[in-house]
Amino acid sequence: MNPEELKELKELIEFLKESKIAEFDLERGELKVRLKFATEAPPAAALDLAGLNRLLGAGAAAAPVAAIPATAPIAAAPVDENAGLHIVKSPIVGTFYESPSPGSPAFVKLGDVVEAGQVLCIVEAMKLMNEIESDVAGEIVKRFVQTGQPIEYGQPLFSVRPAK
Repeated sequence: MNPEELKELKELIEFLKESKIAEFDLERGELKVRLKFATEAPPAAALDLAGLNRLLGAGAAAAPVAAIPATAPIAAAPVDENAGLHIVKSPIVGTFYESPSPGSPAFVKLGDVVEAGQVLCIVEAMKLMNEIESDVAGEIVKRFVQTGQPIEYGQPLFSVRPAK
């Protein structure tokens, strides 16, 4: 490694520590670097990917492999509280919104009875508003996320008690 590459690597390590990224891979030509830190990672939406791209330059092929918390909390198994409930999960990564616009009433609230195909919320992804519909008819029992919260693919949004 030449001194310039070594300096870039040191800057990258500092950036990763500040961003609290737990694990990172970098491949640049013949150079391969794999870093693992024992710190708690922030939510994926909090990562400054633009800053990472500036540090690495346009020609670099790099991506965080995973942002894994160093200590994962162990949750107790629920006691049949959710038995028979259907979980509506996010089909995309984005930002959750409970209503069509700020100040508007929510699409659904706890206790509402919904039909299959009824809009439950919006997930904004890349400035596109995606309506998320219920895939079952039933009663809304729980909402797992808050308006404005970043969500991941497959993350639970609502639990629905299916109609009989």
